[in-house]
Amino acid sequence: MDEDQKKLKRLRLTIILGMIAAIAIIGLLIWGGKQVAQVSELKEQNEQLQLANEQLQLSNEYEALNHEFSQYENQQQLLVNDSIVQKYTAAKAKVERLMQELKNEKTRNAKRIKELQNEITTLKGILRHYVAQIDSLGKENAGLRAENTEIKSQNRQLEARVQSESKKNETLTERMVLAEKLNVTGLTLTGLKKNGKQEKNITKAKQLMITFTIPQNNSTPVGEKTIYARITSPEGALLGNGGTFSFEGASLQCTAKKTIEYAGEEIGGITIYWDVNTALTPGDYTVELFADNYRLASRHFTMKK
Repeated sequence: MDEDQKKLKRLRLTIILGMIAAIAIIGLLIWGGKQVAQVSELKEQNEQLQLANEQLQLSNEYEALNHEFSQYENQQQLLVNDSIVQKYTAAKAKVERLMQELKNEKTRNAKRIKELQNEITTLKGILRHYVAQIDSLGKENAGLRAENTEIKSQNRQLEARVQSESKKNETLTERMVLAEKLNVTGLTLTGLKKNGKQEKNITKAKQLMITFTIPQNNSTPVGEKTIYARITSPEGALLGNGGTFSFEGASLQCTAKKTIEYAGEEIGGITIYWDVNTALTPGDYTVELFADNYRLASRHFTMKK
């Protein structure tokens, strides 16, 4: 192969590699453009949801404002000043118009929503002035009764909201407290022989072993944890006497206990042993685990002879 052919071959190879690189770059640009388009679409959807939520809030406020205007509908004849009546009538018509605009879903931009929020403030001012004119015409008693009724209604609504928020806060607090609770998985109860091997015949067991795992829980405060175990026999008697602990304001006895250092990570293969010091019978045994004033687990095990 002469030198010209080699140069031609290298040129062809360079062109092919350049074409491959160009295709790869174009592919990356297309892919990147799609990603940007998807992000932009999601952002637009989020903005539309926010606008829809604000639109709904505005609609509710206009409904409430229209209700307030309606309360004074039959009192126009009390006003001598026609200009006040005209302003009132125009304001009420504007409220109804804006309500219809919101229902027709024409309000889909932040600027228009801001304008409508300002309109609410203006319309409320007109309503207040209208009511003040009525009160100034010697109808103070009737006005006070109406105001008293309105205040009572608002107070009931406020009380209902306070109760609703209190319940929500209680539920949230309860959820947060429960989130701090240690979790337990893989709870087992096993009878052991004197040499530590498994004993399937419960009447011959020299020791009972409880095993379990504590999974990871970033909500649980870290530190030293004492886990109290209670084993109840088929006859309903608590086995052993490993001391007492507090639970829901009462003092309970435990069969045995164990202290661990919890750092928020999973701890597997935790064991609690109890040396048998009484005759055991076949049947259903109940194992309960407690810590930090919580019942972590409760499970029944059938032990055979």
